[in-house]
Amino acid sequence: MTKENPFPGMNPFLERHWSDVHSNLISYVRDAIAESLPAELKARSEERVTLHDAEEKDIHLRADVAVVESWKSGVPPQWEPEAKREDGIVATAPRIVLVSEETERWIEISDANGKLVTVIEVLSPAKKGTNRQDYIERRNTYVNARVNLVEIDLLRGGRHSLVVPSSALGKTAGTHYVTCVYRAPSTTQLEVYETSLREPLPNISIPLRTHDADVVLALQPLVNRCHRMGGYWSADYRNVPEPELPGDDAAWVNEQVKGAGLAD
Repeated sequence: MTKENPFPGMNPFLERHWSDVHSNLISYVRDAIAESLPAELKARSEERVTLHDAEEKDIHLRADVAVVESWKSGVPPQWEPEAKREDGIVATAPRIVLVSEETERWIEISDANGKLVTVIEVLSPAKKGTNRQDYIERRNTYVNARVNLVEIDLLRGGRHSLVVPSSALGKTAGTHYVTCVYRAPSTTQLEVYETSLREPLPNISIPLRTHDADVVLALQPLVNRCHRMGGYWSADYRNVPEPELPGDDAAWVNEQVKGAGLAD
């Protein structure tokens, strides 16, 4: 059994573990780019926490400073009634409301004065689903401010969320993954990379300032590293995540998995 990614390109089984894969991929992309940037440009990973409450009103939090206390035995703290005080006053028991928490991550490249030059987004299920409208609004803010934007979509599921219209994409049945590059000086031209499941992911030209040479980002080695470092060779390789693959692609995926000794 090999520990390497059994696919020449994107591994569709990684979609099951996208929270972990996504955070690692963001770090790997940042590191790969940082090594090739001009000295006065810096790449930073940014994040924002979105809380989804019971009434479906999202709260967005982007911390300047975080104070973290470790949970005992991995269990988050819960409210418990205090012992009765000497004066006989006891706190009223609150109603407990559970909220789901989701962390959005992206990469920002800025100059020494803090001016934003380029934003790199690796799409998540939320950006193609529950947080899609919020993501589109934030994305449009970058475009309107003439900030370079790179959107990497390695998920087959979810709604189209890239700046390039879906109608402008190729209709080839074998296309599964799309990366779109918006180069700030242009308002009418987008660079699009379309990739099938059966081929390696592309090397992307990352735009910087107009007088800078592009940085080339090789996606494939980073996805391979996610598979290897995450120990996903031991994951369940029986059923490919939704959406369902066409018959020929499903058979090809099965062959790749068996050939790598990851399934019977």
